[in-house]
Amino acid sequence: MKKLLQIVAIAIAATICAAAGTRSKKNSISRNLDIFSSVFKEMQTFYVDTIDADKAVATAINAMLSELDPYTVYMPKSETEEFRSISAGEFGGIGSYIMQRDGNVYVSGPHRGTPAYRAGLRHGDLIVAIDGDTMLGKTHTEVLARLKGEPGTKLHVSLRRPYAGADSVIEVDMVREKIRIPSVPYYGMLEGDGKVGYISLTSYSESTADEVRQALRSLLGQGAQSIVLDLRGNPGGLVESAVQVVGNFVPKGTEVLRTRGRGVLNEKVYKTTSSAIDTKIPLAILIDSESASASEITAGALQDLDRAVIVGDRSFGKGLVQITRDIPYEGSLKVTMARYYIPSGRLIQAIDYSHRDEEGRVTRIPDSLTNEFRTAGGRIVRDGGGITPDVKVEYPESSRLTYNIVRGYWAFDFANKYFAEHPGEVPDIATFTITDSIYEDFKRSIDPERFHYDRVCEIMLDRLRQAAKIEGYEGDSLNAQFAVLEKMLKHSLSADLDTHRKAIEPLLVREIVERYHQEPGRIASGLRFDPGIDSVRNVLTAPGRAAAILKPDGK
Repeated sequence: MKKLLQIVAIAIAATICAAAGTRSKKNSISRNLDIFSSVFKEMQTFYVDTIDADKAVATAINAMLSELDPYTVYMPKSETEEFRSISAGEFGGIGSYIMQRDGNVYVSGPHRGTPAYRAGLRHGDLIVAIDGDTMLGKTHTEVLARLKGEPGTKLHVSLRRPYAGADSVIEVDMVREKIRIPSVPYYGMLEGDGKVGYISLTSYSESTADEVRQALRSLLGQGAQSIVLDLRGNPGGLVESAVQVVGNFVPKGTEVLRTRGRGVLNEKVYKTTSSAIDTKIPLAILIDSESASASEITAGALQDLDRAVIVGDRSFGKGLVQITRDIPYEGSLKVTMARYYIPSGRLIQAIDYSHRDEEGRVTRIPDSLTNEFRTAGGRIVRDGGGITPDVKVEYPESSRLTYNIVRGYWAFDFANKYFAEHPGEVPDIATFTITDSIYEDFKRSIDPERFHYDRVCEIMLDRLRQAAKIEGYEGDSLNAQFAVLEKMLKHSLSADLDTHRKAIEPLLVREIVERYHQEPGRIASGLRFDPGIDSVRNVLTAPGRAAAILKPDGK
């Protein structure tokens, strides 16, 4: 009896403390909201200049949220609709990518079958005006807002097309439609032996699961004997879609992940809910450092279940889950509400935002502090730093020359030029190559005066010359040596382009093929030069290779 009374007393004391703690927290919140409200009113009344209330409050909210993590964000009404469109994979518009360049906005590529495609918009078209209002000097956001709209509404766009004459302004009428952004922009059989089916998965939206199922069934119908799912560059999306994608390859009812929020009772288990299409077919998944969130759930779960060989580079490491809450006046708050744990029990979050240094900075969790976990078959995997591939791909280092060719739009512009000059010569995706004459034409298209060089070697030489002068080593003999070295390090654009031709040709192939075949053509043509695809092919077609990786002990 005495013990029972002690237990009751402890329980009552705990309840009182909890109530006091809750009361104290509520008082603190109320007090600080009063302080903020008072400060804001005083500033509105007495500050020397007019304060934009919307901007000021948004700044305060964003400053508060920035102390948490980069995924917890406030979205006003103007951004909420776009976020929901991205999540649904649909929006009202013309169906074309656009890009900011040189202070203006250009078409960077229409989707096949959309109003923009049917109206003949091309890569590189300068958007001059929309419905008579000039778009010159406008931002990407401003132009995008004018292109989007309710399906069924009309718009008139004025364009200036490259390589069609300096004064060529093209007038185009279009009707906006509901545009669906495909999660699977391309799938097909890889060239060569092995009957390997390939699926490119670039995002996770409401339609993702259906698209992957359709692609998978089609590839199996074409005789695919193994599958590669390409998640490189996939930033993620809806958690439920990731679970459904995993469900294509594992039995119904398989646990894919658990999410744990604040409090021991705030845990949710996600299991596959539909029958798999194929639980035995050899499967490989390509990932890289930009594979994040939902794509990491797919890759990590299939790795933990010993169902797929993971190939590529270590993934991004985002193990946090967000939900969207409605805010007054049609705004939204995307808030991190849980961490997720894949089947082995590991959390792959690479950065602990709850622990910062004295300057408020966060860093990746070092490998030495990560923990070991076991897959279903007993293989060792680790937490705290993304998904580590079973097979690492060694990609060739990109030169600064190729980087500047992309950054300076030289390959992009040359493909536009090629398309304008060869409108009826549709290249074959599987065989198109850059001939000597095409490459020489590309070299001539680059203006050496406008081509951007980083001049790293020249800058370092200047610093060395200055250091030698300060140290007292300057003299005729040393200056002569510097002059020789300077001449050796001087850039020759033509020679550099010849030296790096092997690395530049794949860029040109993808750009040119895309002009004729749109995004699916760009993806398919790029696979021919892809070291990741070579690694996957070796894993899936070499007898016993995949099994040896997934079951190293032979069980």
